Amino acid sequence: MKRLLVVGSGGREHALCWALRRELPDAAIWCAPGNPGTESAATNLPIAPDDFPTIADAVVRLDVELTIVGPEAPLAAGLADHLRALGHRVFGPLASAARIEASKAFAKQVMRDAGVPTAASATFTAPEEALAYVDRHAAPLVVKASGLAAGKGAVVCQSRGDAVEAVRAMLGEHRFGSAGETVVIEDFLVGEELSVFAITNGREVRLLPPAQDHKRLLEQDRGPNTGGMGAYAPVSFATPELLARVEQEILLPTLEELDRLGAPFRGVLYAGLMIDPEGRPAVVEFNCRLGDPEAQAVLPLVSGGLTACFEAAAGGEELPGLQVSSDAAVTTVLAAGGYPDQPLKGSGITIPDDLGEGVTVFHAGTARSEGQLTVSGGRVLAVTAVRETFGEARAASREAAGRISFEGKQFRTDIGWREAARKDK
Repeated sequence: MKRLLVVGSGGREHALCWALRRELPDAAIWCAPGNPGTESAATNLPIAPDDFPTIADAVVRLDVELTIVGPEAPLAAGLADHLRALGHRVFGPLASAARIEASKAFAKQVMRDAGVPTAASATFTAPEEALAYVDRHAAPLVVKASGLAAGKGAVVCQSRGDAVEAVRAMLGEHRFGSAGETVVIEDFLVGEELSVFAITNGREVRLLPPAQDHKRLLEQDRGPNTGGMGAYAPVSFATPELLARVEQEILLPTLEELDRLGAPFRGVLYAGLMIDPEGRPAVVEFNCRLGDPEAQAVLPLVSGGLTACFEAAAGGEELPGLQVSSDAAVTTVLAAGGYPDQPLKGSGITIPDDLGEGVTVFHAGTARSEGQLTVSGGRVLAVTAVRETFGEARAASREAAGRISFEGKQFRTDIGWREAARKDK
């Protein structure tokens, strides 16, 4: 019987627990700290992800064979280092490799040295130098906090004035705290975004189904950036030829450069890509873990081999194959009122029992108060529907999202709108 521990408390971690339980019905699975949703697939442990000694004690006490770290913050802080130093197997990169997400400046240098296609950029710590750079470059520009900013540290600036405001907010007003002490200013890439997730042992990769995320709060990708309002997988323009190119031109060179730097990467390497009108991929950003909400769309499509792949990658061993369904998955995020600026918390949540076959509700920002499920975060639930076709999955996810209720609920009804337009052609 497998004994597994998932670290984290969000929708991604619920999806991980759910996927592991589906693949291994008899396994012993724990989640630290988990949330009300993970309780259905794992035993929650009241341990914070940054409490490394207590996590390590639980690994020993529960005889855990593999620890799977979900969020980026504990990886960047060295949880994998801590556990590996004690002789435990952990799926997730060391802090030195997690810098690929924790420092956008570092990631840009890695890409330059590896010859990986990405937007031209420059890095700054002084506001005067950054503003002078903005003054010399045409808009649009993208201003990014170099550190971890919960998916909200990238500002697309349509004018130089917008870029000046973003630079001053980060370097002058310290709006993102330490994450914004260094900023990266880069050219705006034109095209369509694609999320590619690679399980890797540091040398080879196994790709999960490609996905597309929806970052903006409002329909048709308007409004402020969020941590993600929905996702779908697979993506029709992500052909086997394009994915092979991503592997050869982006993923493998990046892994080789990290290894050369003494930072071998074992875990999930996420490449957030822009595919230009000619079909050429370029990197927008790297993450050191599964995306959220992409994980909630991608993991339900993996029908076998997930745990074995995680275990092999963690040990630096040859990766087995993955079995992937031919179905489609669409995930609609339900966000709290006031999100992303000031989420309204505490409202009661009602989830009907009969949302339909193939519909799974993943918990992200939920809690229990006197037996009542309540809102406790900005992104509250992710409603995933799996169907034979994209259109069917999209309709089922949207319909189920509409039937869940809590005060101030926000959600987009157009998740996958670009894919729908392609299907209609």
